Amino acid sequence: MWLFSLLFALTALVYASVGFGGGSTYNALLALHGVDYRLYPFIALACNIIVAGGGSWRFLATGNMRLSRAAPFFITSIPSAWIGGRLSLEEGVFTGLLAGSLFLIALVMLGQRPNSGQSAKKEPALKKEQEKSIRRQLILVDYGVGGLIGLLSGMIGIGGGVLLAPFLYLTNWGKAREIVGTASLFIFANSLAGLIGQGEKLMGQNLGADLLAFWPLPFAVLLGGQIGSRLASGPIPEIWIRRITALLILFVSLRLAWRWLAMQ
Repeated sequence: MWLFSLLFALTALVYASVGFGGGSTYNALLALHGVDYRLYPFIALACNIIVAGGGSWRFLATGNMRLSRAAPFFITSIPSAWIGGRLSLEEGVFTGLLAGSLFLIALVMLGQRPNSGQSAKKEPALKKEQEKSIRRQLILVDYGVGGLIGLLSGMIGIGGGVLLAPFLYLTNWGKAREIVGTASLFIFANSLAGLIGQGEKLMGQNLGADLLAFWPLPFAVLLGGQIGSRLASGPIPEIWIRRITALLILFVSLRLAWRWLAMQ
């Protein structure tokens, strides 16, 4: 269990450094460990809450959140995550679709280049007006994206940051640290809603004793998450936050693809 806890701590450190909770990898570690499949979404979401909660607090304290603009995502994602936590989905179909979409998103993010500072200086007013117009058009899309991510997150036991962050980057939603901070709070909120749904699904199955066997994991992710969140809100350049996020998403997609192939 101690080696298992160390892997959870390292996972929390890596994911917290880019604003994520690590739910997808927690699920993978639990699956490899031979845990009852009914338990690992609950455990993964509980660990997500600990990691993303600490990260959200640090990003909020440093002013790296845009809560008013992020509201549409939260309004639809939180109830959707609760609903998703109560539902079941054929694992093979969803894993394949998720792996493919994340792979494409990661490639697009890695191919993107930072906006040129020179062009921004030439027409700052025009660029600002164009961005405002685009954001107004995307508000309804934000509600839909939040609801869809929340539903999928609750189903499979993740916080959804790995899905939200690419959308925010690709639509130039904000600065890198603002995106990381928003994704961290998004993960915390969705994980809490999904955990409630998963808990309701587990009621009456007499699995409480099995959950107690994993008591070291919350302490492990708390330690790793605190270290990782300090790195995220500190000296790492924003371009590296974007690249690390893209590489992490690529890693998740390849791991999911391998898992999907094993199901065939």
